[in-house]
Amino acid sequence: MSKTIIAAQLYTVRERLKTPREIASTLREVKKIGYDAVQLSGLGPIHPRELKKILDGEGLKVCATHTSMDKLFEEIEKVIEEHKILKSEYTACPYLPDKYHSEEGFKRAAEELTRIGKKLKEAGITLTYHNHSFEFEKFGSRIGLEILYDESDGEYLQGEIDTYWVQYGGGDPAKWCLRLKNRLPLVHLKDMGIKDNKQIMMEVGEGNLNWEAIISACKEAGTRWYIIEQDICQRPPLESLKISLENVKKMLDVS
Repeated sequence: MSKTIIAAQLYTVRERLKTPREIASTLREVKKIGYDAVQLSGLGPIHPRELKKILDGEGLKVCATHTSMDKLFEEIEKVIEEHKILKSEYTACPYLPDKYHSEEGFKRAAEELTRIGKKLKEAGITLTYHNHSFEFEKFGSRIGLEILYDESDGEYLQGEIDTYWVQYGGGDPAKWCLRLKNRLPLVHLKDMGIKDNKQIMMEVGEGNLNWEAIISACKEAGTRWYIIEQDICQRPPLESLKISLENVKKMLDVS
């Protein structure tokens, strides 16, 4: 396995990414703690060419981005251009606006994301969808996430399962990874624990998720990128990223 199968989701360190100077210094730290790839999200304003120069200088690859639905619909040519500059093969729609949070809304989102995904595919970019927990609301016999994947074309809309949010929504992260076999190039590894009787996000391997089952499912599903993310950290975010990286390397048996 390539060392760069593991990446850091930069949303984890978003408070340190507000200016180009902060972006440069934070990417240097991300590289220093052992990452060779990143997923772009949560960055302040910076031109893609300037960002690519910084990334190249640190020896960091962009495995994927997050691109809002509005930008996908309204600025698709710009999205394609930026991904070409960054040499990113994947993007993820990170969230569905509230108007899609219904049975008909999920069907409509499936149709619209398939259409956008086809345009991206023609440009050599794969569109994926990143779940939260609202997609686990049931509409008749199916939850929203099932509707989204059932009603969309797997060639043009693939998956970026977020393990924490699947568990939070009452689902089984490993089963969802297997459900998207050959359709799950990206996965967000994020752990869940309990503190003061409340669910909290924890470093991968430090919480209660069944990582043996999840990693096995990802391997069977053909997952290409294992992306470490923690929206809310219990310690300094870079420290959390380092702990998760060390644990995931052990899980994947990579150096």
